[in-house]
Formats: sequence, C-alpha cells, structure tokens
Amino acid sequence: MQSILDFLYQVKDFLNPKILIDTLLNAFGNYVYLALFLIIFSETGLAVGFFLPGDSLLVVSGLFAAAGKLNIALVLIAFFLGSVIGDSTGYWTGRVMGKTLFNREKSLIFKPSRVEKAKAFFDKYGVKTVILARFVPIVRTFAPLVIGATEMPYAKFLTFSILGGLLWILTMVLAGYFLGGVIERAFDIKLEDHIEKVVIVVVFLSILPPIIEFLKSRFGKKEQSAEV
Repeated sequence: MQSILDFLYQVKDFLNPKILIDTLLNAFGNYVYLALFLIIFSETGLAVGFFLPGDSLLVVSGLFAAAGKLNIALVLIAFFLGSVIGDSTGYWTGRVMGKTLFNREKSLIFKPSRVEKAKAFFDKYGVKTVILARFVPIVRTFAPLVIGATEMPYAKFLTFSILGGLLWILTMVLAGYFLGGVIERAFDIKLEDHIEKVVIVVVFLSILPPIIEFLKSRFGKKEQSAEV
C-alpha cells in the first residue's frame, strides 16, 4: 500500500508543471520543445492523455520563457503544432473508429447516445464549440473524438481547430510571459517560487466556465419548474 502511495506521490510531483519542465530541460536540453510538443499532442489527441497538464503547463512555460529558461517563439510553435495535430488525430480517430468506440450504451464515456447529443449540440451552436472546447480541461481531449464521430466536415473542423489552437496557446503562454512579470513587480515576489499557487489559479479559471454553465442549467430548470 505504501509503495502505491509513494508512486502516486511521484506521479503528482511529475505532473507539477515546474517540476515537469525542469525535468525535461535536464533530460533533453534543447530538445525540450519536442517533449512539450508531445505532451500537448497527447493531451489534445489521445484519450489517455486527459490527465496531463494543459493550461497550467502553457502558463508556466510562459513564466519559464520570461525567466530566460525557454525560447518563447519555440514554445509557441511547439504547443501550437502539438494542439492542432493532436486535435486532428482525435478527430480522425473518432471519424474512423466512431462506430467501434461508441457502440456500448453502458460505457462510462463512449456512449452512442452521447454522439447523438453532441451532434445536436453542434448543430445548434455551430463550430464555435470547437474553439470553446480548447479552454476546458478534459473536454478538449474528448471533444475531437466526438466531433469526428458526428462526421463534421474535416475542412470546417480544421479551420476552427487552428483558430482555437491559436487563441488557446497565445492567451495562456503570453499570460505567463507578460502578466507574470507584471505581478512579480507589483507584489515584489518571484512567481517561480509560487508555482503551486499559479497552477491552482489557472485550473480554477479553466473549470469556472463549465461550473457556471452547470449552475445556470441546474437553477434554470428549477425556476422553470417553479413557474409551471
């Protein structure tokens, strides 16, 4: 039992963006950008990568770039390519294997009914959902699979995937790159010494929109029931 707890503790530490980037820098040197590419590719394109750090990794990478430990241009390129290629990988996985993946109604994640609901959702709100999914953890991992299974035209998906990728990468990385320096000067602190707090704030802001939507949906239904 203790060995399992030790392993989980090591995994938790490794998924800390600061520890992760430091480890990658020590292990790969100038090839760290390839490693960053693969992490974002896995988080956005492979269903098993949903647990990997996304938003927090982008922001902390911006902080590292501001500190001169990473090249900001190479960081942006690596993350952008990883996000777009990962998105397309998820799309085509869903497009080719959709019927195989979504064939068991008792499945926890890949239910056929969810594909139908997702298709109705995309039909109602349009392709802007491809962009919005980028900013929600876990959703950005599974959204391309579902979108591919609904057989949205790839050209349309790719266009908004690129736009969403640009918005996601630029806002997150540059927030760490520019705002980090502003906060450090304003409060006379070194954010590198408070990475855990930065990660908590980023994760909270990432999950805030779906929480708000859930509360609106929940209380909206109660209000409608009360009126009836």
